Amino acid sequence: MTYDSGYFILAGVIMLVSIFVSNKLKSKFAHYSKLHLRNGMSGAQIAEKMLADHGIRDVEITHVKGRLTDHYNPRNKTVNLSEAVYHERNAAAAAVAAHEVGHAIQHARSYKWLQMRSKLVPLVSIASKFSQWVIYAGAAMIASQQVAGDTTIGKNILIVGLIMFATGTAFSFVTLPVEYDASNRALRWLKDKNMVTQEEYAGSQDALKWAARTYVVAALGSLATLVYFMKYLKRR
Repeated sequence: MTYDSGYFILAGVIMLVSIFVSNKLKSKFAHYSKLHLRNGMSGAQIAEKMLADHGIRDVEITHVKGRLTDHYNPRNKTVNLSEAVYHERNAAAAAVAAHEVGHAIQHARSYKWLQMRSKLVPLVSIASKFSQWVIYAGAAMIASQQVAGDTTIGKNILIVGLIMFATGTAFSFVTLPVEYDASNRALRWLKDKNMVTQEEYAGSQDALKWAARTYVVAALGSLATLVYFMKYLKRR
């Protein structure tokens, strides 16, 4: 199997799995968006109450454009909810809003995995832009230098690319406990405070489960790609 065919087969498999999980997530959120909360609270109100219940007063709740664009920004301490989540009053909105507040709680409580991820962000932002280009350049040089019998320069460039790519892979795995912990905090609060009915809780739990799986797929896909290129380097 050549380098190109092996890589593109792996990339194709990862892409198909990612598309499946992403589509499943969208369908789940669409389904649970029809499950209206009996308490009548919007996602923004859910977020406000959860912050208040945890004694957090310095986090602002705002809304952003897009679908499933919800996120917590630790730099300016804002819980950013997509317009649908911000305004809607359903199980999906409650799950997402509570999950993002879970990140705010992690920040306030100095959750170690969130701190570790935050430290990696500057490095990963650079490495993710250039790592694959460096890997491609190294692989191309190895192929061209094999005729002369000396592939040292190409191998060294490929190693640099692999180190950069490994940084992104590490980041994707550090993200997993951050996301799962935020979901666990959200679900525990929704249940303990009786914010949702049993049916609504089950919907919120299912929606967050599929959201977490998108991160699992990304992490495993990154690891598989890294292992492939490491084996490619070893063969050369």
